[in-house]
Amino acid sequence: MTNSGTESAQRAGTDSGRTIPIWYAKNCELDSPRLNRDASADVCIVGAGIAGLTCAYLLAKAGKSVIVLDEKPIGGGETGRTSAHLASAIDDLFVNIEQSLGVEAAMVQYESHAAAIEQIERIATLEKIECDFARVDGYLCAGEAHDRDYLKRECEAARRAGFTDAGLLDRAPVTGFACGPCVRFPRQGRFHPLRYINGLANVLRGMGVRIYCGTRVCDLAGDGPVVAKLDGGPLVRAEFGIAATNVPTPINNWMGIYTKQVAYRSYVIAMEVERGAVTDALYWDTSDPYHYARVGESETNPRKSLLIVGGEDHRVGRYGTAREGTERFEKLERWAIERFCRGHGRDAGLGRVVARWSGQVAEPDDGVAFVGRVPTRGHQACFVITGDSGMGLTGGTLGAQLVSELILKGGKGKADRDVHPWAALYDPGRKPTTSLDGAVEFVKENAVAAAQMVEHFTPGDVDSEEKIVPGSGAVIREGMKKVAVYRDDDGALHRCSAVCPHLKCIVQWNGLEKSWDCPCHGSRFSAKGKLIMGPAIDDLSEINGDGK
Repeated sequence: MTNSGTESAQRAGTDSGRTIPIWYAKNCELDSPRLNRDASADVCIVGAGIAGLTCAYLLAKAGKSVIVLDEKPIGGGETGRTSAHLASAIDDLFVNIEQSLGVEAAMVQYESHAAAIEQIERIATLEKIECDFARVDGYLCAGEAHDRDYLKRECEAARRAGFTDAGLLDRAPVTGFACGPCVRFPRQGRFHPLRYINGLANVLRGMGVRIYCGTRVCDLAGDGPVVAKLDGGPLVRAEFGIAATNVPTPINNWMGIYTKQVAYRSYVIAMEVERGAVTDALYWDTSDPYHYARVGESETNPRKSLLIVGGEDHRVGRYGTAREGTERFEKLERWAIERFCRGHGRDAGLGRVVARWSGQVAEPDDGVAFVGRVPTRGHQACFVITGDSGMGLTGGTLGAQLVSELILKGGKGKADRDVHPWAALYDPGRKPTTSLDGAVEFVKENAVAAAQMVEHFTPGDVDSEEKIVPGSGAVIREGMKKVAVYRDDDGALHRCSAVCPHLKCIVQWNGLEKSWDCPCHGSRFSAKGKLIMGPAIDDLSEINGDGK
């Protein structure tokens, strides 16, 4: 990694966490100015990740003037923290979607995610963006609790959804991967997300799209026109507004989406592997928590490839011990060794782990993203893209396709479901699922959030600041208050309220990413209390040494 690449990785890594994904190596972030005065456009987009920039591209191609705003650098959020699978085979499984929402819903899920892969391929080809895009097969194998019959039912459900060439196999016809019965899903994809995002940003600037980073959007509202209020004073006025962040912070609290989805942390490692020892494909299983893998290129060793392995998800805030992240990485490594070193055919020749990182996904109660017009009064010229359910790259892209069509073809008095065939399924205003399993999960997850309020009355993680070692944090009790205390590498203490400003839950220390995370609805804050991710819209309150 070059020095400039290292510095870029460190800056980008700090925005959403301290771990550094492999995608940041030699992929310096693009410079984007801050917006320091009022501005206007046809469309104002909050979020410079794959959803926001794809929206900007589709709208600008149609002749709209567009402004994109983000507090982080381009691609500095969750877009760069994925394993960069591109799949139309649904993570939540077709058989589950069909059971809870019906065959038509499964058909829309397949069609929209397949269209998203096609969109990424089309943009990369048309705009000559070198992003390592390739079509590959995907293989779903059974976890410990499932068998061939389970896979057969999933294959049949996939075919009913429109994935007609999905096929049940006795084993995957690949090199280096151990798997018995599996479902083969053709025409999946993989790419380098930051090369794609940076290439797309360069294209957008050539199209006249204005991209501003480094300033937080505090509010996005309006029935038309829309006003985006930025921290520090500037306003952006537009005909339409789009919240295209992982969690739509500027409008989320008006919609209550946070009650219909749950935030999870997902973990990824990259291991060196002999070039050609593992077939270039996507691999995943049905375990809970599940695992997934793909092959990528090494940017530091041309004689090696990388096996990128992810999974071991858990709800945000359930860290258990200070080693939680490390333990998750170790589990991924053991799974990789089991699947790729002890299988049929050639040994994969796995080598050292060269990168470890984590990211955050939003899991909707019914497994379907929230994409479309904000239904609440005062926000009906605003649109939202969230609830990726672990499929953020295709989810963000299909969300951009849907929202841009609603803006371009909607018109006054025309129902969104009459504008686009995907709109009804992804409607952000839909009620919580009525299926028994979904309803039980919805109640259970919100009960977990409510139960966290008892943390206001429990002892702290430690009983004194002296027990907090450099580079770590802990919640301590001071009288009736709980304080989030971080001791930096130089030994200096940084003290904030441990109360999340969203709905007043107590944050927990994430030792892997060195952040304060809220276990109720997934808000995250830096070690010094700066907001990283909503639904909170404010930083943790700073507390002086005298407790004020």
